[in-house]
Amino acid sequence: MAAKFLAYLVVVAALSSVAKSDPDLLQDICVANVSAGVKVNGFACKNDAAVTEADFFFSGLAKPAVINNTVGSVVTGANVMQIPGLNTLGVSLTRIDYLPGGLNPPHTHPRATEIIFVLEGELDVGFITTANKLYTKSIKKGDVFVFPKGLVHFQKNNGHQPASVIAGFNSQLPGTQALAATLFASTPAVPDNVLTKAFQISTKEVDKIKSRLAPKKS
Repeated sequence: MAAKFLAYLVVVAALSSVAKSDPDLLQDICVANVSAGVKVNGFACKNDAAVTEADFFFSGLAKPAVINNTVGSVVTGANVMQIPGLNTLGVSLTRIDYLPGGLNPPHTHPRATEIIFVLEGELDVGFITTANKLYTKSIKKGDVFVFPKGLVHFQKNNGHQPASVIAGFNSQLPGTQALAATLFASTPAVPDNVLTKAFQISTKEVDKIKSRLAPKKS
């Protein structure tokens, strides 16, 4: 419990010191009305009379997630979609849980810088700059690491025990683009001749990758 409390303090302190990614708010609160259907840079505000304490609360990060996928990790968001009260406030959290050997695959957050605090376990983490330089480090329980806004990054649990982190963002909805899924599982699909040329692989290999990344049918 103490470690989790410290994690939240570290994330909040770090977020308060970085440049805001989202626009500044123009009122005390603007609880998201996600069902309004109005497209703005964020969400339209719920009527103040309909706002309750529940709009500012979420308990979904308290426990490790159940992991049942091929990459061995699960990301649990605590952004404006789960906490409507975050609308216009420019912050959000996630919890990421990893099995031994689990990977949070290379991805980007186009709208936010990310800072992680390790709750449990050990991870090898890294990001790649636009100059194609990799910065990587092994981190353990109690450590903090930062991934700059928009840069490709990853986390891998190379330990023998499960691992967990709390991640903070300077955006209410940072967005995530996982590179493999973006390129090989988009709708409509990226043309095969683009992928074969970019990766210098055959159409057969492209089809094999797509089949592995295709959403599982229920």
